[in-house]
Amino acid sequence: MDFIRNQLDGYGMSEQTVIYLSNMIMVLFIALVSILANYIAKKIVLKTIIHIVNNNRYTWDNIIVEKKVFHKLSHLVPAIIIYFSASIFPAYQTLIEKAAMTYMIIVTIMVFNALLNAFDEIYRSFEVSKVRPIKSYIQVAKIVLFIIGGIIVISNLIGQNPLIILSGLGALSAVLMLVFKDSILGLVAGVQLSSNDMVRVGDWIEMPKYDADGDVIDITLNTVKVMNFDKTITMIPSYALISDSFKNWRGMQVSGGRRIKRSIYIDTSSICFCTQDMIEEFRKIHYLSDYVASRLEEIEEYNLEHQINRDSNVNGRQLTNIGVFRIYIQEYLKNHPRIHKDMTLIVRQLAPGDNGMPLEIYAFTNDTNWGIYESIQADIFDHIFAVASTFGLRAFQNPTGHDIVHLKESSDYVREYGS
Repeated sequence: MDFIRNQLDGYGMSEQTVIYLSNMIMVLFIALVSILANYIAKKIVLKTIIHIVNNNRYTWDNIIVEKKVFHKLSHLVPAIIIYFSASIFPAYQTLIEKAAMTYMIIVTIMVFNALLNAFDEIYRSFEVSKVRPIKSYIQVAKIVLFIIGGIIVISNLIGQNPLIILSGLGALSAVLMLVFKDSILGLVAGVQLSSNDMVRVGDWIEMPKYDADGDVIDITLNTVKVMNFDKTITMIPSYALISDSFKNWRGMQVSGGRRIKRSIYIDTSSICFCTQDMIEEFRKIHYLSDYVASRLEEIEEYNLEHQINRDSNVNGRQLTNIGVFRIYIQEYLKNHPRIHKDMTLIVRQLAPGDNGMPLEIYAFTNDTNWGIYESIQADIFDHIFAVASTFGLRAFQNPTGHDIVHLKESSDYVREYGS
C-alpha cells in the first residue's frame, strides 16, 4: 500500500485522492490475486487430483470426487487470501475478517457435509450396509454439524465465545420448543423428507386420513400442499408425512409402467373339455394356432405313453376351454402394443367363489398417464368379454331384474302352451 501511495504522490494528486485511488488499486489487486488463486486451485490442482483419483485402483476416492468434496474445498483459497489481506485496510479490517471467516466456516461445513455423504455412499457399497445401515447416524451427525456450525458463525459475527451462546440457548430451549413446536416438528420432518427423498413437488401422493389424493404443488416448513384430482386443495402437516402412512406413486411414474390387476369372473358351469369342433375353431385363431398344435402333440404323446383309455374324457390329459382361454389372453397381452414387455405379465386363476372363477390379469401398461391407462385397460377387457363366448365360456353375473322377468315369462309360456 505504501508503495502504491508513493507512486501516486509523484503525480501531484491531493492526499484524499491518493488514499482513494490506492485503496481502489489494492482492492483490484487482491481481487485479481484471488481470481488467479481460484483458477489455479480449480483448473490445475483440482484437475490433477481428479486425474490421480481416476487412474488408481481404489473406488472410494472416486465417490469423494463425485460428491464434490475437493470442489467445495477449493472455495477456501480466495477466502484465505482476503482474510489475510484485511490488515491492509485498518478501518475495515474487523468487518473483512469476520465476513471472510464466516464464509470459510460455511464452506468448511459444506465440505464436512459432502464428506458425510461420501462416507455414506462408500459404506453402502459394502454388503454389511444391508444388515447394518448407518444412514440414520449420518443424519444425526449432519444435524450436529449444522448446529455447531451455526453457533460458530453467530459467535464469529457477534465476537463472543460459542460457549456463551450455548448457555443462553439452554435457558431458552424450553420456551423455544413451546412457542415454535409446530415449526420445529416441521423442520425435523422437512429434513427427513428431504434426506430420505420421501416426497417431492410434482409427486402424486395418496393419504386417505387427510382426504388427499393428488399432486404435491408446494412443500413449506409446516405444511405440504396437495392439489386433489377434483381441483380441491388439501393442506397436510409436514410431520404427518413422517408419523403417518401415505402412498407415493412416483415409483410407478418413474418406472414407465402402470399396473393392471383386474379379474373377469367365469361362470363355472360353462367350463368343459374342448370338443373337436372347438379345437378346429381354436386352430384358426392367430395367437393359438402354434399353442394348440404343440399342446395336442404333447397330450397325444402322454396318453399313448401311459396307454390311456380314450373312451372317456376323464381319463388322461385333455384340453379345457378355460385353459385355452387363459393362454389366449396371455398371448393377446404379450402382443398388445400398449403393454410393457419388460415387466411382469401373468394371467392366473384365483380360488373360485360365489361369483364364479376369477381369471386375473396382472400386467403393466407402457404409459402411466391416468387417462391413457384407463383407456388401455378398458380396451383390453372389452376384447376379453367379447371373445369369451368363442371359447364356450360365460362371464358370471348375478341375476338382474331383467333375468327374473324373462324367467317368469318363460314359466308362464310353459304353463300355457306346455313344453
